[in-house]
Amino acid sequence: MNVLVSPQSVASLKTDQATRIVIVGDVDHGKSTLIGRLLYETGSLPDGKFESLKAMSARRGMPFEWSFLLDALQTERDQGITIDTSQIRFRTALRDFVLIDAPGHIEFLRNMITGAAQADAALLLIDAVEGVREQTRRHGYLLHLLGIRQAAVIVNKMDRVGYSAERFREIADEIGTYLGALDIEPVAVVPISAREGDGITVKTPAIAWHDGPTVTEALDQLTVAPPLQDLDLRLPVQAVYKFDDRRIIAGRIESGRIAVGDEIVVLPGNKSARVKSIEGWPVANDAHTTSSLEAGRSVGVTLDRELFIERGHILALASAPAPVVNGIRARIFWLHSLPLAAGTPIVVRSGTAEIRGRVSAIVNSLDPADLQSAGIDIISQNRIGEVDIALATPAALDTFTNNPLTGRFAIEIDGRIAGGGIAVDVKRVGAGHRNTENLQNRVAALLPRLQAQTAAERLASLRDAIDGRIVFTTSFGIEDQAILHMIAKGSLDIDIVTLDTGRLFPQTHDLWAETERHFGIRIKAFYPRHDELETLVERQGINGFYENREARQACCFARKVEPLDRALANSAAWIAGLRADQSTNRQDMALISADKAHGLIKLSPLFDWSREQVAAFTSANGIPVNALHDKGFASIGCAPCTRALRPGEPERAGRWWWEDETKKECGLHLGR
Repeated sequence: MNVLVSPQSVASLKTDQATRIVIVGDVDHGKSTLIGRLLYETGSLPDGKFESLKAMSARRGMPFEWSFLLDALQTERDQGITIDTSQIRFRTALRDFVLIDAPGHIEFLRNMITGAAQADAALLLIDAVEGVREQTRRHGYLLHLLGIRQAAVIVNKMDRVGYSAERFREIADEIGTYLGALDIEPVAVVPISAREGDGITVKTPAIAWHDGPTVTEALDQLTVAPPLQDLDLRLPVQAVYKFDDRRIIAGRIESGRIAVGDEIVVLPGNKSARVKSIEGWPVANDAHTTSSLEAGRSVGVTLDRELFIERGHILALASAPAPVVNGIRARIFWLHSLPLAAGTPIVVRSGTAEIRGRVSAIVNSLDPADLQSAGIDIISQNRIGEVDIALATPAALDTFTNNPLTGRFAIEIDGRIAGGGIAVDVKRVGAGHRNTENLQNRVAALLPRLQAQTAAERLASLRDAIDGRIVFTTSFGIEDQAILHMIAKGSLDIDIVTLDTGRLFPQTHDLWAETERHFGIRIKAFYPRHDELETLVERQGINGFYENREARQACCFARKVEPLDRALANSAAWIAGLRADQSTNRQDMALISADKAHGLIKLSPLFDWSREQVAAFTSANGIPVNALHDKGFASIGCAPCTRALRPGEPERAGRWWWEDETKKECGLHLGR
């Protein structure tokens, strides 16, 4: 929730340039009291707010508390606990700030992760009576975990220890040693009494022995973070809207700038276009048309060409794209009641993206209270550690050091936030394979020749040009049967493989057997991993893919995408039966391309053929085809996800017919 401050303060505060501070502390250490006093003493309250809350307290028969200036939730007033994460805008004499109040008690650490993940620096609050507690150490490590290196330590309730300089120095030494081990150097350790007003903006006689700054002076000593607009463009897509003839891509610019005419790339699919317009509402006249926007602004843009874009994709400048990765080395804080172990399926929430994955290894595990190793087999609740995460599908993700906004993420299990962390390192898609630039150069060199050749000649040219293994994946579609005929007739050294999902039509299995007899070959099959399949069915049921698109994609991943990755391992090139006119999305694909996901060259020799041409070819050459084609089935996949076409429907309308027509891909080819 956002907390309103004075109109004068808001008018002068540029929030996109303000230093964002998270304030953390254990329960009852006095955060809300400090914030209330800070707002009051910096003149950042709306007119009459202080007086109205005092009057309300009197009506309720309650003594006035400074925390009432902040605690907007009724439950907070009743229970005395800060539950939500609040953002408070205020300014000192020198600087603009956005202060993020995060919960202190352990049950609401999930909320704190959300708050801390937005901050440039931190105020760590400690009760002078209780001193440095386990929760204080957890908060300190969480700041380290999220990459926050600037902090000021505030020792509150000095009035409760008689403003003892000795007690203050004892706490300052202890917390300083702990934070130093985490590479967090406090700009100051400040003694205060938020209730009495000591040390907030004025150094009162009670703390005359303190030779350091007040709270506001400490805030002014914090280093201003580099402006977000100076970082590379990162625009996570929130939604795509269709208005008249426009497709407006909407989202919030997390970093960088975007302008009309910019060449952008849509990640992780790596499709490029130029920004055609920046849209506004209500519709602006020509004199007020926006041509560029910076970080912190929500935006809607149109592109000069139609691409498949959906929520979770990221727009970046083509000159500075985010890495497309399939693995993360992450530093995490674990909150779930069940320990995190290698093999645990998770969802990584980064920006607007939700990426399924699996913890592939626990690198280390520490207890944040004492930074001692807690064993490396699991990470227990409220512990921290480093893990390796294997992503089910490629995703655009920066390391935290390169971009703090897109290098942070939350971890979800069973629909609930279970932890959070930062990307320490990433495994780029295609890592360990040929250089992407080299692949693209080879594609560019081959394309002119292939465009002028027949499909059979294209296959032969690829075999001649490529050293190493070439794989043709067949699903026994009519295009695949035509390609297989060309490979067999040309006696080309190309491996023939198929993906048996376990849910194919009986007619497809019949054709498989007939095809092997017809060509005198054996086709190698790749099957889903049993453990992956068991986990999938246990989680979503045998036909859970009908429930939503995410569930369907999860099924496609287990049954098709993961087996394909194994089928293409150690290959130099991949042959597929794609045609441009099969769907709108496949028009964005190409005859030959550099497949970054697998680090190889991908050829679709029938890319510029029509379905009629393919049917005529198979008929003329006596090539066996699926009996379902005569029953109205055009594109044939798994039995539960394929139906016959109705009159006038496009070719792939029978696949996943319950979904949006523009999103019908299983993940084998989309964004790869």
